[in-house]
Amino acid sequence: MAIKITFLGTGTSQGVPLIGCHCEVCRSSNYKDKRLRSSVLIESEQTRVVIDTGPDFRQQMLREKTGKLDAVVFTHEHKDHIAGLDEVRAFNYIQKKSMPVYATERVQKALKREFAYVFSDEKYPGIPEIDLYDFDNDPFYIGDICLEPINVMHFRLPVKGFKVKDFAYITDANFIPEAEKKKLMGLNVLVLNALRRETHVSHFTFEEAIALVKELKPRKAYFTHISHQLGLHDQLNAELPANIEVASDGLQLIL
Repeated sequence: MAIKITFLGTGTSQGVPLIGCHCEVCRSSNYKDKRLRSSVLIESEQTRVVIDTGPDFRQQMLREKTGKLDAVVFTHEHKDHIAGLDEVRAFNYIQKKSMPVYATERVQKALKREFAYVFSDEKYPGIPEIDLYDFDNDPFYIGDICLEPINVMHFRLPVKGFKVKDFAYITDANFIPEAEKKKLMGLNVLVLNALRRETHVSHFTFEEAIALVKELKPRKAYFTHISHQLGLHDQLNAELPANIEVASDGLQLIL
């Protein structure tokens, strides 16, 4: 079964360019330096799943001309990963059914707090229709796509990465336990966050991400959750080993 991965967004929480910033990255005319908030679309012939619905979710769905979506899966509860959930209303209307949303118990609590009107006993007309599904550490299926959760840490916040066949997506992390690393060894494709060059309290740096790729030995690796502080897209790729690239918005992989 072939799987298609689309990088819906590859930027950090503020996106690139930043509001009011005039650095060379934010002023770049290269479309690969324009980064919406991080998210991916995973597709088989039968199933479409989005991991995270950030503030740019509507724009991302329009850009990719996505008229069908089978589920949303959340990595964690930070606003740059959940803020666009309201936009599933469009799929409710098109598909005439509720949207399955997969989240850990902790993330579900955050969703109910941030989107209280969605879960209220008194339903206002036109609000999103959502069915919550819990997951933790066990693999689970959405249609014909099997997602295996990967436990990582975002400073002190637990975050879920996901492995689908021999592809893995890890965003918002600065620590991966040894037991979880074993699940990531020798993959076909590994996606990691690489925020900037300077040390950060909750994200891998550029050098840390490179070192982790060398340790885990995937055939190919892509970096995401990129800050404007990291540098220009083309210059970054010129620095990297042949098996590592900085991803860009709209990049598609067929696995």
